[in-house]
Amino acid sequence: MTDVEENVPLKDPGDAERGPCKPETSGPTREDMSSPKDHPSRLIDTVNDVSMLSKEIRMNHDFHMEEKVLPPSSLEGRVKETVHNAFWDHLEEQLLATPPDFSCALELLKEIKEILLSLLLPCQNRLRSEIEEALDMNLLKQEAEHGALNVPHLSKYILNVMTLLCAPVRDEAVQKLENITDPVRLLRGIFQVLGLMKMDMVNYTIQSLQPQLQEHSVQYERAKFQELLNKQPSLLDHTTKWLTRAAADLSTPPPSCPDTPDSSSVVCPSPSEAANSPEPLNPKMVLSQGFLNLLLWDPEDAEFPETLLIDRAQLQELEAQLRQLTILASVLLVASSFSGSVLFGSPQFMDKLKRITKALMEEFKSRPEEEAMLTVGEQVSQEIHQSLKNMGLAALSSDSTASLIGELQNITKKENCVHSVIDQRIHLFLKCCLVLGVQRSLLDLPGGLTLIEAELAELGQKFVNLTHHNQQVFGPYYTEILKTLIPPAQALETEVGSL
Repeated sequence: MTDVEENVPLKDPGDAERGPCKPETSGPTREDMSSPKDHPSRLIDTVNDVSMLSKEIRMNHDFHMEEKVLPPSSLEGRVKETVHNAFWDHLEEQLLATPPDFSCALELLKEIKEILLSLLLPCQNRLRSEIEEALDMNLLKQEAEHGALNVPHLSKYILNVMTLLCAPVRDEAVQKLENITDPVRLLRGIFQVLGLMKMDMVNYTIQSLQPQLQEHSVQYERAKFQELLNKQPSLLDHTTKWLTRAAADLSTPPPSCPDTPDSSSVVCPSPSEAANSPEPLNPKMVLSQGFLNLLLWDPEDAEFPETLLIDRAQLQELEAQLRQLTILASVLLVASSFSGSVLFGSPQFMDKLKRITKALMEEFKSRPEEEAMLTVGEQVSQEIHQSLKNMGLAALSSDSTASLIGELQNITKKENCVHSVIDQRIHLFLKCCLVLGVQRSLLDLPGGLTLIEAELAELGQKFVNLTHHNQQVFGPYYTEILKTLIPPAQALETEVGSL
């Protein structure tokens, strides 16, 4: 979709104030993309013709654009505010001069006219003609030359049009502008609200385009991939190895944590048992296993499946989110064993503990994990200790506190048994999502995952959306590959095209 970019330029003061008068309108530039040659990563450049933004729109039904708000304390935020203030001060000086100078005001009115026209629907021809007449730039320029340009009157007209065009959520903002008498402050407010109205129109357009994007993108991406495959017949080699490995994994029992007293507890309970059954092999199960393997992919392994190159960045984000949830659930599980049944049974306490842990885990980005987890352990033990005292229960002893902090400090290590068990359970949950759907999988979560149910639902839905679209695009290729991996008798049960 070429009309909507993620950094949609708003015609607000941020655009109008880059120059002394005329707003600077510079659209995003694109690098020249060479045609794909021998390396499969060229697929990313080719499929980029249908932007990553359109892919995100298709997969996320709640997708919407938001204006980027710069922190006032940031350098960029301070520079932007300084430039904006300088521009509006300059406009005020021009309007107060004798005789008044309307050069910047004319440019602003021209920009406002363009924005208003862009907000009109194709059927609003009458209003379009009215705006063209009321904001006739040739006529306004003549009035300015004779010192007769009535900026307050034009601003009031613009507000009336904005009232007709704005979404209900913007009614209050437009009404507040009607109480402003200073012409410069009013124009500034008009630009700010028009920026919000443009964003509303962008989001309306996005919602309207979702069905069309979904309908056409599958055929488009498949056709582009077929063009590459015609030029490079070996383009599916890595995809074939990926599915072969998935089929082999299904034939091998998953390893259990050697330190776990009851390793069977790791197995997903009903209805998840259906997703964990290794027999019989069928395309649906092989693909599900293959998609799960992508969340454990070694970054050093260059043989990433060609059919998923365009999704690799998103898969890495999901992998990072999965790891964060593994650590979070592990922390809460260990903490619950020290807090006692009364405190653990308090939803308010567990929610508070989860918020604290999630906030402290943000430090992983700037500190070594072991150091950050030491802080997590100290804070969690302090919260448990204080909450037990407040409830009149026996507080944590010094030995228990030290033990809790020590256990939590090692919780990020993959060889840690709690970490390993929770990781396996989350992977089994995701496998259930692929086979049974997210909502059914949430009905019977494995132990230790109930405290992160909301986060798991979000992760599961993202994973299902990504894999579902990928199967729609590349299903025919997967079917042909799986015919060579699965015995015909088993393959008759399910076909990729039915997913």
